[in-house]
Amino acid sequence: MDVDAWSDAHRADWERLEALLRRRRWSVEEADEALVLYRRAATALSVVRSSTPDPALVSRLSSLVARARAAVTGAPTWSWRDPLRFVTEEFPAALAASARWWVTTALCSLVVMVVLGWWVATTPGVAAAISTPEQTRRLVDQEFASYYSSNPAGSFAAQVWTNNALVAATCLVTGVLLLPVLWVLLQNVANVAVVGGILTANGRLDLFLGLIVPHGLLELTAVFVAAGAGLRLGWTWIDPGRETRAQALARQGRTTAGLALGLAGVLLVSGVIEAFVTPSGLPTWARIGLGVLAELGFVAYVLHGRRVLRRRGRPR
Repeated sequence: MDVDAWSDAHRADWERLEALLRRRRWSVEEADEALVLYRRAATALSVVRSSTPDPALVSRLSSLVARARAAVTGAPTWSWRDPLRFVTEEFPAALAASARWWVTTALCSLVVMVVLGWWVATTPGVAAAISTPEQTRRLVDQEFASYYSSNPAGSFAAQVWTNNALVAATCLVTGVLLLPVLWVLLQNVANVAVVGGILTANGRLDLFLGLIVPHGLLELTAVFVAAGAGLRLGWTWIDPGRETRAQALARQGRTTAGLALGLAGVLLVSGVIEAFVTPSGLPTWARIGLGVLAELGFVAYVLHGRRVLRRRGRPR
């Protein structure tokens, strides 16, 4: 076989395949074309190896076929663009796609939290049944405020992040069972409501809001997102739709895993706020303002995710 003539006859296909591999994204037509060219290149490599094993040509075709196989079959090839793409596209898109679940979870939880807190604050005897007068006095006068400055800020941030990440992970991992997610969610809602109710009953609502709002807005939002994703995963098991149950769970499981990774970052931000902003000497309005800005930043991030979904032509 005349290797040079044979190579010239196939060079256009190889060059076109290389051009496609240099692109970040393909259209549907380009993906089909890449698959055809990959098969031709693999066949060419087999022919060269069996007929005239020219080392240079074998090396070139081996590299081309390996790269094309990774691109066509979706084999993982890591690059620095991957984390950036996750932060700028994949995570916000996943948040936007699951917004109905976690927004509904957040609204229901907040209603329960406010009603329960108001009941504790206004119903005689409820606060006394929860804690003794001495425990209540310590909570109001010392323990609630000192909690946020009891440890060095750095170690406190790590502790808070670990605890909150564990709560979020529990919601995500046990989501398929549904009930554990509801239990974890109820515990968090009840804890905030009871403490808020006791402080409100003792005239310290300002202290409660001044120390909870700066970090609590973003922190609770992350917990609600995790709970919503966990409940969605559990509901997928009950109602997989047109897919098989295994397919539906696999698809939603991948989305849930991506949310878990992204929420670790969100909880890290809220932990830093809780450690460095909440106990700081800033005026209450400034601390609350920073917390509101962080929450508005998260909302803007989700709206960006909606734009990503719209650009991809996917339902929001």
